Amino acid sequence: MRTVLLGAGHIGQTIARLLSESGDYAVTVADHDAQALKSVEGLNVERQVVDSNDAEALVKLLKSADLVINALPYHMAIAVATAAKAANTNYFDLTEDVHATKAIAELAADANVAFMPQCGLAPGFIGIAANTLAQLFDTIFDVKMRVGALPEFPTNELKYNLTWSVDGLVNEYCHPCEALQEGELIAVHPLEGVEHFSLDGVEYEAFNTSGGLGTLCETLKSKVRNLDYKSVRYPGHHSRMKFLLDDLGLKRDPELLKTILRKNVPSTMQDVVLVFVTVSGLRDGKHMQEVFTRKIFATHSGGRYESAIQSTTASGICTAVDLFRQGKLPKKGFIRQEAIRLSDFLDNRFGKVYANAA
Repeated sequence: MRTVLLGAGHIGQTIARLLSESGDYAVTVADHDAQALKSVEGLNVERQVVDSNDAEALVKLLKSADLVINALPYHMAIAVATAAKAANTNYFDLTEDVHATKAIAELAADANVAFMPQCGLAPGFIGIAANTLAQLFDTIFDVKMRVGALPEFPTNELKYNLTWSVDGLVNEYCHPCEALQEGELIAVHPLEGVEHFSLDGVEYEAFNTSGGLGTLCETLKSKVRNLDYKSVRYPGHHSRMKFLLDDLGLKRDPELLKTILRKNVPSTMQDVVLVFVTVSGLRDGKHMQEVFTRKIFATHSGGRYESAIQSTTASGICTAVDLFRQGKLPKKGFIRQEAIRLSDFLDNRFGKVYANAA
């Protein structure tokens, strides 16, 4: 399948490797930065320098492809999806941005090709897992979705290292969050709703962040009483981020906050991804609870380091693309993550990252 991958960054290079090594995808990796394209040297891919802000050049590139995978920053999602529609090319992305997803759904309404945003970890896999658990109940009371992309060895005051996009991180800390409360769709504030829990003897905190639910609120609105999504961090992170965002007012100057984080918080490849879903409700007249948990760690083999967030995010979108290629997803229109069955995801060659985790 002819595939254009936009973005040769941290996640893009892993997507390129997975798809090109599978033998079923002819991959062209495009980026505006020729230097960035060096990250995919040695892979069986074509490389092109293309400015995705140039709509005409982007449409021309996409017309030659069966599908496009957008691994660019979230603020490029609408522009790339618009170009995909003009080129009549199937579209997949990793965005966590709520506004962008709603705009893409509108683009998909009368399209002859498929549009499937939010194909990563959260949103993405977390919604697939939660929706599958929810189907096990006759009446659903509560759905709680918790995800953390964390340093395995935290050492600084934030108890955090940069493991993925700073743009995406700040976006989810600064924008309103969706939730269901007593069956009603509501907006809640980011960084609110702090809770503490332990898993495998490790203490964590969790709080509201934007975008992780994907379209699950809409899907389950008439079926569930309470549903929410929170990001998981180590204890102490929340209070320090509240100080930066609220007390110092950096919520009103997100670009400055991004600069501070990039300059002063080190990145790490030694990370761990935590997935924690609980669903409770009635089954056969009994009040029951189902839990789904995964811990995925960074790997090092064959001289290649791959962070946990790289493997889980790339796995998510590659699995979605692969299931689409196999005819297990709709051929056109807007496709929600919940359209994927958890069993199909975990059985897929790319989805096995989650199947084999702890």
